[in-house]
Amino acid sequence: MASLYLAPDLTGVSVGARVEVTGDEARHALQVARIRPGERLAVGDGRGTIARGTVATAEPGVLAVDVDEVVHEPESAPQLWLAQALAKGDRDELAVQAATELGVAGVIPWAAERSVTRWEGAKVARNEERWRAIVREASKQAIRARVPEVASLATTAQLAALPGLLIVLEPTASTPLTAVPLDGADRITLVVGPEGGVAPRELERLAGSGAVLARLGREVLRTSTAGPAALSALAVRLGRW
Repeated sequence: MASLYLAPDLTGVSVGARVEVTGDEARHALQVARIRPGERLAVGDGRGTIARGTVATAEPGVLAVDVDEVVHEPESAPQLWLAQALAKGDRDELAVQAATELGVAGVIPWAAERSVTRWEGAKVARNEERWRAIVREASKQAIRARVPEVASLATTAQLAALPGLLIVLEPTASTPLTAVPLDGADRITLVVGPEGGVAPRELERLAGSGAVLARLGREVLRTSTAGPAALSALAVRLGRW
């Protein structure tokens, strides 16, 4: 099965229908992936529906697929979110990419006190769009029915006001992640700090709002791997793996 390609809307699509992939998606399928008539393809709308079928026509700008299977994936409960601190290099982007492949429902860029990288002015919209492109491409690679949401750049105060269960990954915490109660939460947000860690006053602010401070294990992970590792642990606990 080739990687997933995205279409604007698959509402009401059923077996026997013909769906079209157009624009950049079609150009990539034809010019890069060299998709040809007769091959099987997955087409998704990023909102829970994936249609699979055989390519009927492959012409410049448009790819037509005859659908023989339709799957609708409901939203997972509880939703798992990642609040990822901005980090130098591409470490925050690596975390977002891996989190998407691991099934996260949404990601939140966080302007942490110790973040070396700063999004200011025009950089905010540009970098938020960059993260959207990352989750889009990672969703296609993983053949995900739902493309994760990318929230607006958040402050620590905004993280503290998020609904649901907030879990801050902190190497010095006494509670292991595996011992944090998950029952009753309809949304779980993992908060991952930058390479310098979460500042003490940020920990105090988040804990004061009801967040749970939890550690992963003996090792101190990089910001690029901590979130994906924690998401994996939670996926096992929730029976998703």
